[in-house]
Formats: sequence, structure tokens, C-alpha cells
Amino acid sequence: MLDTASKVLPTMPRPSAASKPAKIKVGDFFERHHESLGMELVGSDLGYDREILEPTINRPGLALSGFYKYFALHRIQVIGQAERSYLRHLSEANAEKRFSDLCRQRIPCIVVSRGQELPESLLGIANGAGISVFQTSMVTMNYINAATVRLDWEFAPTTSLHGCMVDVMGIGILLQGESGTGKSETVLGLLRRGASLVADDMVRLRNIEDREIIATAPELGRSYMEVRGLGIINVAALFGVGTFRTEKRLDLVITLKRDSAMNEMERVGVAGQTIGVLGIEVPHIQLPVAAGRDMAQLIEVAALDQKLRALGHNTAVEFNKKLLKRMHDERKSMF
Repeated sequence: MLDTASKVLPTMPRPSAASKPAKIKVGDFFERHHESLGMELVGSDLGYDREILEPTINRPGLALSGFYKYFALHRIQVIGQAERSYLRHLSEANAEKRFSDLCRQRIPCIVVSRGQELPESLLGIANGAGISVFQTSMVTMNYINAATVRLDWEFAPTTSLHGCMVDVMGIGILLQGESGTGKSETVLGLLRRGASLVADDMVRLRNIEDREIIATAPELGRSYMEVRGLGIINVAALFGVGTFRTEKRLDLVITLKRDSAMNEMERVGVAGQTIGVLGIEVPHIQLPVAAGRDMAQLIEVAALDQKLRALGHNTAVEFNKKLLKRMHDERKSMF
């Protein structure tokens, strides 16, 4: 009877220390995401050094009414239609006082939705307090949803690993192995078969809400890879833009091993192996490298098998069940 217990590898292959950003500067957030969020600066940039400490958004309606007991001052403050309407219904002096009280808090910045503008008097108060005011063309809730997604990305735990990240038929594969095991040659073979390169040599990994690991490449090295004997090549230029992706979910880790370690590897595949990456267990396969083995084809098969497993089909387990049934039937026929 085959052992169906899942094996978990004790360690992951030498990642850099995982880090979780505790804050992001307002100016950095604006620079990275202003286009996708439809944001533009309408006030002073003196608040660019202020820090966003929580990856979510706050609407300061209660604060503008004078209630600050549970005020989320570490978040981006979004002034929507309700807040603007409330301020308009106050006298000018009262509106300025309420807005001044808000600006005296250590808030990161203010975003006004729907392409609307603050009165000049209120904008002047924000400028005087060193708080940057932005305008977004998006509807309030759409902006909150989109900005929260980007803040989750910015605040997600990250780490870096040496290896190659490729998209093989929709399966994101991190290819690792010692120097000289043929990772680059294998990736080239996969690219010629229609795979896409995500990252070469240095892979940046990010844990998104403990749901999935997203892999990217350092910006400078995107679409480039190093091949021993050839040097640096531009994958997008040589194979077409379809062979390059900026990011991909990590579905499978494959470690290339020298053929001397072949006897130590799983042969049947019932005992599924996993490896811990940023607190998430990811399926892991070890493949021996030997002369004459088509590693690109083996990895394609591994990707297809991973697709089957995702659909609930485990070939090794199904074979094991058939084997056990055959043994049971033969035993019954003997009596």
C-alpha cells in the first residue's frame, strides 16, 4: 500500500529576510498609483513626507461633526459627496473650524472624490497645516475599493528568492536549483514552447492577504535574463512581448537537482510535497537533471499535472485506489 501522507519540506531555499512595510509616504503612494487612481495634486506638496500607517481608507464624516474618540487618523481621508454636503450646510466660519480641527490631526493626506474641489478657504487651511490635498475623478466607493487594493499590495509581506519565475500554461512556476543545473537553458526551452518569463535570477514575492503569493521582477531587470555563455538577452525582443509578464501568482516550486540525488526523490508522487513561502504552503517538486533529459517538457507535464490537481484529480492517488481495489478483489477471489 502506498503512503498517502503529505510531506512538508522543513525549510525553503535561502530566501532573503521577509519584510512587512509598516508605513508608506504619501508622495511615494501618489507617485506609484496616481494614474490608476485618477489622482492629481490640487494643494501643496508639503505633505508628501507624511506617512500612511494603515492600509485602508477613512471617511471623516464623524470627525467633521466633532467626534474624534475613534478617529482613524493614520489612514488616507476621503471626502465624498456626504462630507462636502455637510460642510456646505455649515456657516463659513463653522465649516472652517471643523476642517481646521481635522487638519490638526496627524492625518496623512486628503482625497476629494468625483472630481470635486474644496473651497479655497479650506484648501488654504490644509496647505497651512502641511497636508497635501488630492482630487480623484473616481466615485467615492470606487476610489476606496481601488485604493485599498493598492494599499494591501504596498503593505503586504515581501521577500526575494534566487531563481527563475515562469508562467507555463497558466501555472506560475518558481524554478530553483544550484548553479550549473541548467535553469536558464530550461527557461529558454519553455519560452520556445509558449511560456512567459516573469523574473530571472532575483524573484520578488509578495503575500497578498494570506491568500496567494504574487511574483514579480525588479523593475530594472524586467524582460531580461542572463544565459551562461550568451550574457544578457532581452526576452521580449527575441521571442515577442507575449513571452513576458510583469507578475504572476506562484502555484508551484520546482527544484532542479543533480542526477546524483535521484535515488532520494519521490517516484510515485502520492506523498505530495510542499514548501513554505511567506507563511503559505506551495506545492513543491524535485526534478533530477541528467544528460538527455528534456527538462522543459518535464516541467510542462508538471504544470499540466498541477492543473489537474487544482481540479481535484490526483493521478497518483487515483492509481493507488485502483491498486488497492485490485488487491482487495484478488484477495476475495482466493476465499
